[in-house]
Amino acid sequence: MQTKEIRLRRIQRLAHEIMDEMNRGHEPRQSETLHRTIDNLARTIGDLADPFGHYSLDYIEKKVGNAHYLLFENEKKVKLYS
Repeated sequence: MQTKEIRLRRIQRLAHEIMDEMNRGHEPRQSETLHRTIDNLARTIGDLADPFGHYSLDYIEKKVGNAHYLLFENEKKVKLYS
């Protein structure tokens, strides 16, 4: 099992890649893809914003991985945890 810090670093890296790609804006994107990407990221933030500090790292990895997959159209989904 990977440590929490390593898992969070991977999530952070994916989030930065998403942010960079969204700000680059070279290619027009379909609004459906953007809506689904934003939805996944918003759900992640919602989970992290729990006032009691309870969040599921598995859930956050899944949602950020889904957002990354949607934006970059990878051939396979990013596997973050084992």
